[in-house]
Amino acid sequence: MIYLFVGQDSTLKDSPLSVKDTQLKQIKEVFLPKKVEQFNYDCLYAETLKLTDLQERLLCLPVNSPKRMIVVRNVQELAADIEAFILEWAKSGERSILLLLDIEDAGKKDDFLKKIHQYAKVFRFKETTSLNTFNLTRSIEERRPDHALRILDQLLKDGERPERIMGGLRYALEKSRLNPLEIKRRLRLLIDSDIEIKTGRVKPVLALEKLIVRLCALVQPFH
Repeated sequence: MIYLFVGQDSTLKDSPLSVKDTQLKQIKEVFLPKKVEQFNYDCLYAETLKLTDLQERLLCLPVNSPKRMIVVRNVQELAADIEAFILEWAKSGERSILLLLDIEDAGKKDDFLKKIHQYAKVFRFKETTSLNTFNLTRSIEERRPDHALRILDQLLKDGERPERIMGGLRYALEKSRLNPLEIKRRLRLLIDSDIEIKTGRVKPVLALEKLIVRLCALVQPFH
């Protein structure tokens, strides 16, 4: 009896409840009689949760109810020992406890989610993808300047520094399987942009935009 809430929460128009809260309310109505809900419901938070606390809650039996419900929020912050315990507990087939795991950033717990998935009913909500220079490099490889520029804009909005973006592009280039002449051509573009930024001739954002357009314009893509 494991439920997985995967993804970001959001508000509902003309409702005091969010999307996740609405779904949780529906699950409660199915499994928990309203008059005994307070005795059979716990909400825990992964960032402060200790293994002994979870074990203690799971040992509690339902009170005048067929089920007892435990919700663990922010599962992306779950400690490794608790993950291992939950996986073993899931295999036990315990039916009187309903465990709901709420994870917003699935990427942080990808391996855990793959293992727990076979024991769980999954509800997916809006999921956000964490962008990095790998996403930027891939768009350049595909010669999609419009998409690459949107990724660059988001990286900068997320606080990524221009010099780190430049470093990521250089690393991807050095690890590519291009011939030495092609690598030299591309490195020349990176060096020119780096000089423009460091000398103040061009603002960092504009220099990066020009660099991305130039890299996308090259005939031979990265490999």
